[in-house]
Amino acid sequence: MTIPPEERNSELMDLFFETSQELLQALNEETLQLEKHPGDEEIVRSIRRTVHTLKGDSAACGLRELSELAHHFENALNLEGTAGHTALAEIAFAAADVFTAMLASYHGGGPMPATASLRRKIDELTATPAVKKSRSKKSAPRAPRAVRERDWTPAEKLVLTQAQSAGLALFEIVVKIDPHCTMPIAARQLIQNAISGLGQVIAVRPDLKSPTASRLLEIMFGSAQSKEEIATKCRIPTIADEVTVTLVQAASTQAASTPKPSATLSAEAATAAMPAIASLAPGAPAQAEGPAPSPEIAPQALLENILRVDAARIDNVLNLVGELIIGKSMLQQTLGEFSQRYPKEMLRGKFADAMAFQSRVLNDLQRAVMKIRMVPVEQLFRRFPRVARDVARQCGRDVDLELSGQETDLDKGILDAVAEPLTHLLRNAISHGIESSDERVKLGKPPRGSIRLHAFHQGNQVVVEVADDGRGMDASRIRAKAIALGMVTAEEAAALTEAQTIEFIFRPGFSTAEVVTEVSGRGVGMDVVQTVLHRLKATIQIETRLGRGTTFRLKLPLTLAIIKALMFWVEGRLYAIPLNAVNQIARTTEGEVHQVDNYEVLPLRNQVLPLLRLGRPAALGERRADKLFVLVITVREKKYGLIVDALEGEEELVIKALDSQTFSTDLVNGASILGDGKVVLILNLPAVVEHHARSRPQEPGLASFGVLLNQADRARFALSATGGKA
Repeated sequence: MTIPPEERNSELMDLFFETSQELLQALNEETLQLEKHPGDEEIVRSIRRTVHTLKGDSAACGLRELSELAHHFENALNLEGTAGHTALAEIAFAAADVFTAMLASYHGGGPMPATASLRRKIDELTATPAVKKSRSKKSAPRAPRAVRERDWTPAEKLVLTQAQSAGLALFEIVVKIDPHCTMPIAARQLIQNAISGLGQVIAVRPDLKSPTASRLLEIMFGSAQSKEEIATKCRIPTIADEVTVTLVQAASTQAASTPKPSATLSAEAATAAMPAIASLAPGAPAQAEGPAPSPEIAPQALLENILRVDAARIDNVLNLVGELIIGKSMLQQTLGEFSQRYPKEMLRGKFADAMAFQSRVLNDLQRAVMKIRMVPVEQLFRRFPRVARDVARQCGRDVDLELSGQETDLDKGILDAVAEPLTHLLRNAISHGIESSDERVKLGKPPRGSIRLHAFHQGNQVVVEVADDGRGMDASRIRAKAIALGMVTAEEAAALTEAQTIEFIFRPGFSTAEVVTEVSGRGVGMDVVQTVLHRLKATIQIETRLGRGTTFRLKLPLTLAIIKALMFWVEGRLYAIPLNAVNQIARTTEGEVHQVDNYEVLPLRNQVLPLLRLGRPAALGERRADKLFVLVITVREKKYGLIVDALEGEEELVIKALDSQTFSTDLVNGASILGDGKVVLILNLPAVVEHHARSRPQEPGLASFGVLLNQADRARFALSATGGKA
């Protein structure tokens, strides 16, 4: 089957836009390292390879402007003396930003960014007298480059170790395929065959699926021969356009005098003995190719099966699993009715066994699909060093950013949604939290501030902490600012606790900055954080000590699709809350409920528990003898009691989103359909608590929750009418 050229080009562009993000991230990370270690030729070489790959991939896709600019930058990086240029890191950062803007323009169809400023900086770099356009032939030979650890397949690690044990030197061979060669893939194989008699092919880059595979061949090669002999073998007419052979590590005389290791060398021993080595192409898959190594020193290839799948496809599968769970509930409901109607029917046991088997398999399927959606938070964390560096420069701060817990897994949808809140918290920590170096020295602190991003699992949640060692939050200053902005009266502010006062930072328009800058002062950042976290059914906790620093602790759910919930009734309507938010269930009566400043409270185990009532409150002075259920919940590390009429039970619910035009309140996160067709609304507990906190003492109880009750029937009708696809 022949694939049309248009379809092939579309697939190539999609692949390029996906891999280019990894290349740009690598460019940012390498430039950050260069800024910390100026003049390091190894880092400059790594940057050059990243830019080279970006240039080749963009040229293959016909993106001329990007390819030419990357080529211009690559030429400057190839010149002698470039590594020692003081402005190289700044130019590399500027190049990364322009490349990102160009990719966004290609992808979105917008105008191309201006490149004149970057080209001028690159030209100034090449015009510096210290940068030479050619290397002197009489200069002293370079020492072999230091070997650094990168990602290699276990097979390549083992071959590398055995090649070194055999006394072979390590060479890096770079061959540019002749552009007029009509069979470039076959040419790659011919070059590998030509040098196979001189030593051992350890690894080959780039992968055959890479857009640059037809123009470039890079080989890590172990051999006892000289560079000249290897280069001569590679120079095949009409195939090799340019050949470069570089010594990476000289042969070990001690290794050469020792017996050759057998092919049964353990993988553990190989990994332990393997020296770290520079990768051949940033972002390229670590997979060996070419002719099979000889049985004497090559192990059986260990393949890595990595499949790139669009997140929308996984979401579709997850949605279908959710529909199966609803179907399971329907079957269980039907089986219960069947058992009541025919209690002596022999088929009841078979039906129950079949249902139990189906439930077990369905639960395994659900967990398997959820694991597919899980990705390490490293994908998010790795963008923050560049953000911290840029913000610190804008604010005139000296900051170290420490990352930990990058291996923690989180749902991809939540990971993408929480990127903006974390960025705001990081920017605020630098602009508001960290003091200037002079101020820190006067306070007896190190001149360089420290910010820590840490992620870890806690139960069925993921906790992400943003902690700094700066000035901390001054509650009195926040209280004064809130009064000045008219958010609270002086009398009301005096009655607030420190924790309640700090909550003002999440109010829209609130900021303690005296001057509005590009980084802070507009009072919208923390409001965005609160809004996004409410939408994610997440919470945020603040710990601060004046003069010592502040920690923001975000508690995120592992997934947004399926939850374990406790269902209950309020005035004939069915609601649910996440089961993990419920600490205990208590029974009480109306006579035990007390009024304090027109708020309802309940004495429970030597504590005064604030109560939240979704239904209509009892009139003042009225005490009914009806039994009440109180669900003790935890929101933002505080306990509250939720008054309900009756309990329905625990259930695994598939969350369905509600159209904002149908249901215009933030008190509900979504809805779900039970097996018998009932629609249950899932409450947003942080929003319910915030609604409680904002209600005025003059209001008896929480009568304003009637808004929720009035809209509930409309939401149930809309969800039922659409079959759960609101």
